[in-house]
Amino acid sequence: MAGLRLSWTCAHSNPESSKFLSRFTAESSFRCTWTRLPLFRTSVSSSARRKLCIRNVANDQQKELKERVNGEVVDDCDTFFPDSESIAASIKYHSEFTPSFSPEGFGLSKAFYATAESVRDMLIINWNATYNYYEKMNVKQAYYLSMEFLQGRALLNAIGNLELSGAYADALRMLGCNLEEVAEQESDAALGNGGLGRLASCFLDSLATLNYPAWGYGLRYKYGLFKQLITKDGQEEVAENWLEMGNPWEIPRNDISYPVKFYGEVISGADGSKQWVGGENVTAVAYDVPIPGYKTKTTINLRLWSTKVAPEQFDLNSFNVGDHANAYAAIKKAEKICYVLYPGDESLEGKTLRLKQQYTLCSASLQDIVARFERRSGESVDWENFPEKVAVQMNDTHPTLCIPELIRILMDVKGLSWKEAWDITRRTVAYTNHTVLPEALEKWSFPLMQELFPRHVQIIEMIDKELIHSIIAQYGTKDLELLQQKLKKMRILENFELPDSVMELLVKSAEEPAVDLVEEAESIDEESLPDKEDESEDKVTVNKVDASFKVDPKHPRMIRMANLSVVGGHAVNGVAEIHSEIVRTEVFSDFYELWPEKFQNKTNGVTPRRWIRFCNPDLSRIITKWTGTEHWVTDTEKLAILRKVKLFADNEDLQSIWKEARRRNKLKVVSFLEEKTGYLVSPDAMFDVQIKRIHEYKRQLLNILGVVYRYKQMKEMTLEEREAKFVPRVCIFGGKAFSTYVQAKRIVKFIVDVGATVNNDSDIGDLLKVVFVPDYNVSVAEVLIPGSDLSQHISTAGMEASGTSNMKFAMNGCILIGTLDGANVEIREEVGEDNFFLFGARAHEIAGLRKERAEGKFVPDPRFEEVKDFVRSGVFGPHNYEELMGSLEGNEGFGRADYFLVGKDFPSYIECQERVDEAYRDQKRWTKMSILNTAGSYKFSSDRTIHEYARDIWKISPLLLS
Repeated sequence: MAGLRLSWTCAHSNPESSKFLSRFTAESSFRCTWTRLPLFRTSVSSSARRKLCIRNVANDQQKELKERVNGEVVDDCDTFFPDSESIAASIKYHSEFTPSFSPEGFGLSKAFYATAESVRDMLIINWNATYNYYEKMNVKQAYYLSMEFLQGRALLNAIGNLELSGAYADALRMLGCNLEEVAEQESDAALGNGGLGRLASCFLDSLATLNYPAWGYGLRYKYGLFKQLITKDGQEEVAENWLEMGNPWEIPRNDISYPVKFYGEVISGADGSKQWVGGENVTAVAYDVPIPGYKTKTTINLRLWSTKVAPEQFDLNSFNVGDHANAYAAIKKAEKICYVLYPGDESLEGKTLRLKQQYTLCSASLQDIVARFERRSGESVDWENFPEKVAVQMNDTHPTLCIPELIRILMDVKGLSWKEAWDITRRTVAYTNHTVLPEALEKWSFPLMQELFPRHVQIIEMIDKELIHSIIAQYGTKDLELLQQKLKKMRILENFELPDSVMELLVKSAEEPAVDLVEEAESIDEESLPDKEDESEDKVTVNKVDASFKVDPKHPRMIRMANLSVVGGHAVNGVAEIHSEIVRTEVFSDFYELWPEKFQNKTNGVTPRRWIRFCNPDLSRIITKWTGTEHWVTDTEKLAILRKVKLFADNEDLQSIWKEARRRNKLKVVSFLEEKTGYLVSPDAMFDVQIKRIHEYKRQLLNILGVVYRYKQMKEMTLEEREAKFVPRVCIFGGKAFSTYVQAKRIVKFIVDVGATVNNDSDIGDLLKVVFVPDYNVSVAEVLIPGSDLSQHISTAGMEASGTSNMKFAMNGCILIGTLDGANVEIREEVGEDNFFLFGARAHEIAGLRKERAEGKFVPDPRFEEVKDFVRSGVFGPHNYEELMGSLEGNEGFGRADYFLVGKDFPSYIECQERVDEAYRDQKRWTKMSILNTAGSYKFSSDRTIHEYARDIWKISPLLLS
């Protein structure tokens, strides 16, 4: 479509209508070059007698198909140049004909939905073209399965990627609106919680930008995690309402749905085949969200699943007799699968719901992937070729059921043998590990799994048996103690007896260790059987083997999902160099010894489009001007040029405009904090920020205790002494504590109480403020990160897999204080040791320090004891913080003994904060550090990470639409 001319005719004499027509739609035209639309007429209402006519001007003027751009002849079918007038017409069209609101007025909410729908029109053209091209080329495609996709707002990101920010700003100005105010009306998509989900969304952005054929798969949560309210009682949770007004970006695919089964039983056929029958059935329905690349036509897909049941499962008879609850019980049971992200799993019902969620994601996605493979293969489907066309990446252990589910589909539905299905699955699936925390490695009750997924448990038992044989093949059977240790650590089934066939093998090995067991099995006959007088000796041998591999009846039988992920996939990667090393040497050391070729590192990255180009336009313009190119947005290595100290970091002109840009960002933070919390802070203070999920290992408690120590010191000084010793600080916290994580919620309450006391202390004034920002999400981060001076990444060493907020802060010129943990290690190497504030114990010391504590040898620093006593004195209100402070004391016991080493690192932390104050006083030095942090962040782009995944794990290549 080279051009469209829109004209309106209206036969009624509504003056408002006349204004609308003359202002917004008279003779509007726009250029769209991906497709041509036929001439068509639409009658809107016979009563209103209003008619919209759209005519394809290009059919009359073929010469307009080509025009010159920068001196080159460009085919209109390859380029799209909408102007602000045509965009305004498109927005008004959607406000009238895609109505989400009543026709009265054109408020900000209505403007947002109409604007989003006009953007979606353009995305759909590229979206369909991308999909059709992949179908036509029958490409190898990667599929990224994740329980979370923390997307944030989509409008500014989409028009930025389409390079239409200016045109949309002008168009909305014509309509009497401001683009930023319109964008503020969008709710953050409540599809994720923390770094896991944000990483997944950054990856999708990079996949599209780099033209890699890939899709994301997730669940469409109706209420997300929760909306966080901060009150005098700390954190309160209410249901998220992000879908209340609808989601303009998603498109329901009612023609794409798959059955998902729970419970039931497995029946065997005469030929040995297995079928899973009966049970509870739900339907997973697809909702698609376009993900545009930056400056490219590639627009990939995020497919989200929602659950329902067939209409016939509504019990009309029960409803008519008044038993309404029973009438729609099946409907509610199905719908609740996609109500909430991470429902509480303290109860059996909660555990069951979480497993249903995970299986729904895996089953629906794999059925969809298999159907696409069959369709693209045409009449001749070669299942051996499946791994050559499909790569499935499991983002953490949540999608682990992909492994037995793919085997089930291949065996029970497609008729492949166990050997074929197992080989195909292992070549298709890969696993990203995101944590070393035991609770996050996921273990599920065997009886619960067996009840929910009887066929999958059979398959898992077969995989476990394969693993046992691999371990025996590696380590032999002579050293039963060694073998027992390996099996105890590595088996998928925890606290299970060995299969009978394996026991027989071990008994035979113990009796005749020198004989080749395979040759003996082939040559055995009746004469070689033992005499009756040897039976007692045999019994001793059997008892000895039994004793070596006995199970504990007091402990539950479990299924280890992380072990299943490692065994069932062809690649395992950590997400930072230190994390990947811990994965190899500690978490999965036995597996690494068995299959070293499986293990890789893929240091996380973040998209530079959202996390600096769009959220920090002032700084982005400076970078573009001083590097001489805008290519840094897709090639962050261009940022490294700023490392040339004399030319850039020490340049007074650059430092001056850099500092001005950062102050403008801080003024935005000041306004934001006042709006969200009521606290007014000074932009001249250092903005010290820790925004991330609230967890003990992330040590927000260490941070706030450091603030308390600072406050106590101030209170003991004169005004002159305070001002001489301390630079003004605004300590900003944000993050959600999981609703059933009591200790994390205590930390939130403590931070809020400290803030209420400090912020109202007239003696302290602007020297110290403490602010907890409620309902932290991507949009909050997009405001806080560009305006931050210092960012805290202070997890207990060895416990943070990577972190991605540290990368976002560094990219925006913020200086980090942190431990040598996760990606901090690599960031410090890149930005320079002098530009990173380091403190705390190292990862290799942690186990020894905990042991020392258990032995009663730890001697706390007097300053740490002083702070705890100060908290207990009641200075921060009447709330009893004994349990919170008590968790930092004692030498052993659950919830005690300071497992995360807050007390151990406290002296190092407060001394490091003194160095921070000293550096901040020298603003020239601080600005230089800021520039060098941005320069050193070049390595931490998700584009680089995706290139490595595509090359090393997925084996896919970019595919540029022509």
